[in-house]
Amino acid sequence: MELLLELDREAFLFLNRLNTPWLDAVMPWITRTESWIPLYIFLIYLVIKDYRKNSWAVLLGVTLTIVFADQVTGNLMKPYFERLRPSHDPSLGGLVHIVDGYRGGLYGFASGHAANTFGVATFVVTILSGYRWIRWLFLWAVLMTYSRIYLGVHYPGDIIVGALVGIIGALIMLAVTLYLLRRFGRREVSH
Repeated sequence: MELLLELDREAFLFLNRLNTPWLDAVMPWITRTESWIPLYIFLIYLVIKDYRKNSWAVLLGVTLTIVFADQVTGNLMKPYFERLRPSHDPSLGGLVHIVDGYRGGLYGFASGHAANTFGVATFVVTILSGYRWIRWLFLWAVLMTYSRIYLGVHYPGDIIVGALVGIIGALIMLAVTLYLLRRFGRREVSH
């Protein structure tokens, strides 16, 4: 376990040091959820367009994916593991690149941002698979989660485990959504 933690620390320091003044300006914007509201609105539009009267089940499914990801990472894992974020870890001293004094909460394992973004990406890419370009949503998830390392608030291991939590949550909620669509979905009447 110590070897894994040391590798995680070294990978973090390598990735966190890849900083530039222009990325210092961009990464805080990328990491904020509200910066992506236009993307979320567009995805909701696509769901409503494709699923019409059944869009309630899809929107419920993606909402439950986010709730699952938040609850598992924020209310179970972080308090249980109590792993300090790099920005709060005294053993890293002045080695962590911090942007605008942002340090996040005390604990970072596992990343809620990673769980949410990879959960949403997995759910949406699966449910809207008719759009070939939708797979690029995973690039958004990678960019969002890299911003967390760049800003000094997550180790790569926090990100990887958070992403896995999100993907698992999405797969569970996809099964629930498909069940709801089969059980309660309305058939569209074509004119």
